[in-house]
Amino acid sequence: MSSSERSPLLGGNGSNSNSNSAASATARTGRRSSAGRRSSTALGSVDHQPSLLESFKNLFFYSYFNILLLAVPFSFVSHFAGWGATATFLTSFLAIVPLAGLLGEATEQVSLRLGQTLGGLLNATFGNAVEAIVGIVALQQNQLRIVQTSMLGSILSNLLLVLGCSFVAAGKNYKQAKFRVTAAQTNCSILMLAGATLIIPAAYHASNGDHKLHTQPIGKEATLAMLSGISENVFNGGRDLSGLLVISRATSIILLLMYIAYLYFQLKSHADLFEAEAQEEAETEEAKMNVWSSVIALVGITVVTAFCADYLVESIDEFSSKLGIPKTFIGIILLPIVGNAAEHVSAVWMAMKGKMEITLGIAVGSSIQIAVGVVPILVLAGWAMGRELTLQFGQFETVCLFLSILLVNLVSGDGLSNYLEGLLLVALYVIMAVAFYVSP
Repeated sequence: MSSSERSPLLGGNGSNSNSNSAASATARTGRRSSAGRRSSTALGSVDHQPSLLESFKNLFFYSYFNILLLAVPFSFVSHFAGWGATATFLTSFLAIVPLAGLLGEATEQVSLRLGQTLGGLLNATFGNAVEAIVGIVALQQNQLRIVQTSMLGSILSNLLLVLGCSFVAAGKNYKQAKFRVTAAQTNCSILMLAGATLIIPAAYHASNGDHKLHTQPIGKEATLAMLSGISENVFNGGRDLSGLLVISRATSIILLLMYIAYLYFQLKSHADLFEAEAQEEAETEEAKMNVWSSVIALVGITVVTAFCADYLVESIDEFSSKLGIPKTFIGIILLPIVGNAAEHVSAVWMAMKGKMEITLGIAVGSSIQIAVGVVPILVLAGWAMGRELTLQFGQFETVCLFLSILLVNLVSGDGLSNYLEGLLLVALYVIMAVAFYVSP
């Protein structure tokens, strides 16, 4: 293929009709590898550009599974009409499932023009926006434990459940699915840094906290809080949290700087390391949506999904109390599964097509965004609000996160995946789910 057929379409007006304009776009976006880029003809930018009506028709009618979109209005009606927690939970859950599929389809159409790396990053960003909003709301209400469990659960579900299911799905069509080794190692290194930033506060808390626990008297209120398990932060009132807060806030600033450097590394200076190898079948794929319709669909579907997810979260408390499900299990396992429904469907769908760069960008990239981006932002936001949110997530939770990062590092280090490695990740997630279900 000629160089013009593999030039990225970032920059310009999104439509390249000759090699000169394609080369100009390449120069504006920096030194990028030509591998993995779509040709302008394959994108439909030369022969045919789908209209806005055609684009949305292709989006909403591409699968019979979208019949479940009928649950979306019922979710809103159930919430405002007060049909009860059970009805709201069921309708919201059914509504989120097809919305996640639509989000994955729209992201795929965007990735045809922006490249697989930026497409995966965009999908992960849209998926994590809901979780970030929920975290800010919980932070305003000073529900610090909810913030921590939801963020930790999101990381675990993406690393183990989403990535594991994606490897299994890819194994259905490919004996061994390939992806860039350097990109995988870079992602795992960032995750190891994120895991270390949680281990250090936990170790500090275990050593200094236990020492001060024996040297400082604990009041009656703190003792009752410890016995009842109402709030870990109340019990910490018998200890000096100043050192832990300094560590957490300084670490959060460093993590945000590292995340900015990671984005520059991924999207600019070493973008070619994160793009897929050139594949003929990918080159001939025709776009079903134009640029503006894809962007409008991403924004609109994300907003609707956020409302449905909000209604679902509101109904889970009452719904789960009837079933006797522990709150820790809900915060770390159930809520993240619902919140990551969009990423889950998108990652699995891309893996079945062999687009492992997008899969890793969605699953692992989403975990990196939460661990190195969203969590530090919440810690600093809590600092501004006067909330003592720290990176001390608890020893048991920190160990689970570290083991998850370690296993992901081991199975993805060779740049190949198979269904057995996916089953390993899913198995670890199920084991942790059982542990969290029986934990107090």
